Amino acid sequence: MKALVFAAGYGTRLGEITRTLPKALVPAGGVPMLQRVIFKLRDAGFREIVVNACHLADKIQRFLEDNGNFGMDIKLSLEPGPEPFETGGGIKFARPLLEDREPFLAYNVDILSDADLRGFVSSARRDALATLLVREPSPKDNRFFLFDSDMRLAGWTNVTTGEVRGRISRAGDYRRMSFCGIHLISQQVFPLLQDWPERFSITDFYIKEAAEHPVYGVSAGALNLIDIGSPASLAEADAYFSRMYTSSPGSAKP
Repeated sequence: MKALVFAAGYGTRLGEITRTLPKALVPAGGVPMLQRVIFKLRDAGFREIVVNACHLADKIQRFLEDNGNFGMDIKLSLEPGPEPFETGGGIKFARPLLEDREPFLAYNVDILSDADLRGFVSSARRDALATLLVREPSPKDNRFFLFDSDMRLAGWTNVTTGEVRGRISRAGDYRRMSFCGIHLISQQVFPLLQDWPERFSITDFYIKEAAEHPVYGVSAGALNLIDIGSPASLAEADAYFSRMYTSSPGSAKP
């Protein structure tokens, strides 16, 4: 099974550091985020990885070459720019590298977690267009996927604005869950992507296509997860790994 790592973004919210360094190579606890994700995928049994890159892609390419691709089969999906194709467009563009007989795992490079990837993959339903790893919302979350009693995706809501999208008109009857940035995607996705533009979010795709094609959620349960999207969350990650290295050197996760 292949894995796609989203690593094309600018990471502008991280400030000056990403003007000269791609977000994927920003260190978290002293180790580049991309390296942490690659090791996590390797530990879960993945051997073929596609990394999509755009902003400062040459530095990502050099990093992988200098490290011998960490002994894995890693290919780059180099988006021409100047703007990244976002998650949906990134999948569409990487199709030649992702086509296979099996579904593929997609993983945001700025998500550091102790998610059980093997368990997640084994829990996916065979009829699913996609299976999303989700968690119970935290107090700071304001945007959610909405699931019915069978954990099939029904829509999306922004509780701050009251916006509701999908095959429903109101959010109250559905379970609110936060997306973890990890999803298992069927090969059936590629024909459906054909009519979508060059640049778009996979979230928009799921919300629209879930009306006719089953998209399910799987609860992550107890989960340590840090979404590194700001200097504050990067500092949180650094502090986390500092504590972990102090208490158990060499075994820090996520």
